[in-house]
Amino acid sequence: MKIQETSLPGVLLLKAAIYRDHRGAFRETWNLRAMEGAGLPEHWVQDNFSVSRKNVLRGIHYQVIQPQGKLVSVAYGAVLDVAVDLRRSSRYFGRHVAVELTGESGEMLWIPAGFGHAFLALTETVGFAYKVTDYYSAAGERTIRWDDEEIGIAWPVNQADVIVSEKDGKGATLREAEVFP
Repeated sequence: MKIQETSLPGVLLLKAAIYRDHRGAFRETWNLRAMEGAGLPEHWVQDNFSVSRKNVLRGIHYQVIQPQGKLVSVAYGAVLDVAVDLRRSSRYFGRHVAVELTGESGEMLWIPAGFGHAFLALTETVGFAYKVTDYYSAAGERTIRWDDEEIGIAWPVNQADVIVSEKDGKGATLREAEVFP
C-alpha cells in the first residue's frame, strides 16, 4: 500500500496494489498493519455503501456531534471526491482538496474528523464505499452548500445538471455554518 499526502495535512491518498489477470482483479481494501503504519484508525464502527447516478452530488457533509473520520473508495465508476478543512483553528480552514477516485484505480481517500466531505458521480453509475470511525448522529449532522463560493470547488459539471437532495440544496454557507473549533 502506497500512502501519499495531499495538499491538506492529514488527508491521505492510499494506493492499494491491484492484481489483474484474465479473470478480473483483486485488491485489499483494508490491511491493519498498513493502516497502523500510516497512523489511520484501527477501529471502525460502520461500513456504508451508496449507489449514485451521473451528476449526483452528495455533500458537503460532516458531524459536529460524533465527528467521523472516513476512508472512502469507489467500487465501480468514478467520482470527484472532496475534503474541506472545517477546523477554524487550522491555517487551512475553508480550503479543500479534490481527487478523482475510480473503481479501476482502487485508490482510497482518508478524511479525518474535522473535515467536510462531498463527491460528484462522474460516470453513469457509481458504487461508493466508506468506513467511518463513529456512528451517524442525526443531531450532529451538518451540511455546507456544495457550491459555496468561499470554498470554491471547481466541480466538472454544469450547475444546472447537478442532482442534489433537498437537504444538500439547503446547506449553509461556510460563513454561517457551525464548524469545528
